[in-house]
Amino acid sequence: MARKSKRYALKSDALIKKRIVILLVLFSLLVIVLIARVGYWQIYKADWLKELAQEQWTRKINIFADRGDILDTNGNPLAISKNCYTVVLQPTLLKKQSEKVSNSEESAAAYYETLSNDLANILGISPDDVMSATAKNESQVILKRNVSDSQADAVRLLTYNYIIVKEGVSEEKSVDYSGILINDDVAREYPMGSFLTQVLGFTSVDGIGLEGIESRYNAYLKGTNGILKVETDRDGVKIADSIEERTEPIDGNDLQLTIDVTLQSFAESALDKCISEQNPESAICIVMDPNTGAVLAMATKPDYDNNLPPRDDIVLLRELTRNKAVANTYEPGAIFKLITTAAALDSGITNLDSVFDCPGYRVIDGQKINCWTPDVHGRLDLAEALQNSCNTAFIDMALDMNTDIFYDYIYDFGFDVKTGIMLYGETSGSIMAEKYAKKVDLAQIGFGQKISATPLQIISAVSAIVNDGYLMKPYIAEKIISPNGEIIEEYQFEQLRQVITETTSDTMLDLMYQIVEDGTGRNSRIPGYKIGGISGTSQKYDEEGQVIHDQYIASFVAVAPIDNPKLVVLIIADSPQSGAQYGSVAAAPYAKDFLEEALPYINILPNSSIIDTRNLTHVPDLTNMTIEQAKSKLADEGFGCISEGFGGKIVTQIPQAGEMIEKGSNVIVQLEQVNDYSQSFLVEVPDLFGLTPTEAMELLNENNLMMRIVSSGNVVLEQSPAAGTEVYRGSQIAVEFDYFEKEDENSEE
Repeated sequence: MARKSKRYALKSDALIKKRIVILLVLFSLLVIVLIARVGYWQIYKADWLKELAQEQWTRKINIFADRGDILDTNGNPLAISKNCYTVVLQPTLLKKQSEKVSNSEESAAAYYETLSNDLANILGISPDDVMSATAKNESQVILKRNVSDSQADAVRLLTYNYIIVKEGVSEEKSVDYSGILINDDVAREYPMGSFLTQVLGFTSVDGIGLEGIESRYNAYLKGTNGILKVETDRDGVKIADSIEERTEPIDGNDLQLTIDVTLQSFAESALDKCISEQNPESAICIVMDPNTGAVLAMATKPDYDNNLPPRDDIVLLRELTRNKAVANTYEPGAIFKLITTAAALDSGITNLDSVFDCPGYRVIDGQKINCWTPDVHGRLDLAEALQNSCNTAFIDMALDMNTDIFYDYIYDFGFDVKTGIMLYGETSGSIMAEKYAKKVDLAQIGFGQKISATPLQIISAVSAIVNDGYLMKPYIAEKIISPNGEIIEEYQFEQLRQVITETTSDTMLDLMYQIVEDGTGRNSRIPGYKIGGISGTSQKYDEEGQVIHDQYIASFVAVAPIDNPKLVVLIIADSPQSGAQYGSVAAAPYAKDFLEEALPYINILPNSSIIDTRNLTHVPDLTNMTIEQAKSKLADEGFGCISEGFGGKIVTQIPQAGEMIEKGSNVIVQLEQVNDYSQSFLVEVPDLFGLTPTEAMELLNENNLMMRIVSSGNVVLEQSPAAGTEVYRGSQIAVEFDYFEKEDENSEE
């Protein structure tokens, strides 16, 4: 028994020792883990912990970088950064301050109410916004940015002279109101207000570009903010004489544009006058240096003050910020006749001695296309065709060139593609695909229909015509300059290609001069200067592609001086309402207004030898006469007559009654109604029911119509307008498709 007990005792001791060893190992492992964990936090995570600790005893204050200035070509400021302040609330400290001066919930509530009202009155915000900010569970809340010097001073006074309302009695207290901070800030300012509005755009309250140049070049302009770190106590109050850590801001780069502030002001004034006198829905002016493609002015009306954009009305803001000079497209109308003429001359299809016979219309592919005036022009040479804007002559030129040649010139002039200017929102315009273009389409394109273009494309193409045929890439940014004056990037003019020869260009300049001297451009004549130009009057279309009757787009493009072009100016008035809607009346006079100021400014002075004093006589008053009476009266006085419109009596004339012009000159008269070219282009909508998408598309193309798909499927179910309806050529037909299984013709019944 003794031996057995001893054996059990030995086993028990061994077990105990084993357990002790296991415990020691486990304890050692635990110690190692704890040491590793402490090392992990003290060594590996030391920087992170230090950063967390610093966040608890420090406060970060942004040092805002100056956003780069936007300058005109001469260095005049268009957009600048100004010093201002930001008012910041510290809700935790505000609560403690309220507890110091209040002895009940009612007095604390009165404290906050009075504070909210006072801050709201000073900063021009709602008291509810202040009250909401004080209730937030945050260390700091930005209450208002872009605070002026006077507002900041008023807030500073408020923090030390505070009125506490207690039990209905006002009592003045002196309070160290450290719960309100006034930090330095930077805000955007546009010194000229409503000026170059859509081009410049504007920024957010945080200084981020939202529209226009501000948005397009935001990466260059914005800069990098700095940070000031200060030590604070547990309540977030700065500790006196504590260490500060400062990271300096990096200011943004300046951007210099090709815009000339003086020329821009002339353009804005011309549009203001156009808006006042013609009452259009909108108006556009672009001025370009034809030799470089530099945009010297670009204005759109109506506009707004960039310092006060209508941020609360999104629809209005979207409309006003749209840069119609690059984003809107329209049919150029008669202005496109310059493109047709240049192409026909350059390709050898026509020359100055060519003669065109105008019986008042052409019949193409079974469609009768009228000339724009009821008068029969008869036999015309090329110069007379342009002076009288005779549609039939340009129909002949377009058809004689044929599709391949004409389309090549159209594309070379830059139509149907974006110009590539560094502005957001640019569109490309459109033209019917070459493979679908029939003779009747080519005829319409020849006088400026069935093609859409942006104002920038139009002025670029005309600039190429007068620049020895060279098409330049339009540009508006000139250089980017660092805060220390170093040029970071410089944008040079870019020559894209030569579209027509120098000889053709010279001929076109002379023809444009004759249009102004003796044709529809007379309203842009300036004594002492040789001006060239052409007017346009084009139809408007609704969202469905249908013609809007009684609404037109009036335009005029001018080139000056004609013997050495320095300026090309395009004026467009959308739906003028105060008189004749012709480009010669609603746009040409404002191109003249611009050039009268602009030419002397660029040191091109009038030449007295150009002023024609030969055989001058007064123009008679033709208002309210019929066209027959006017022609007879003018013939008796030794003048020719060009009429615009049809029906009724004469409403306006160019030149005005009483002006002195030389005998033999033409007088342009406008009749009561603008010609509606579309009347010649009515077609019947075909029946599309049951056709496949491909079949429907081909049938519509054959009828010169376009398809707008409303719903997908494999056969046509519905269409609008209905089959048999007469619509204008080029109209969109809304087509609804649906999915149907085709029956197997070989299946048994």
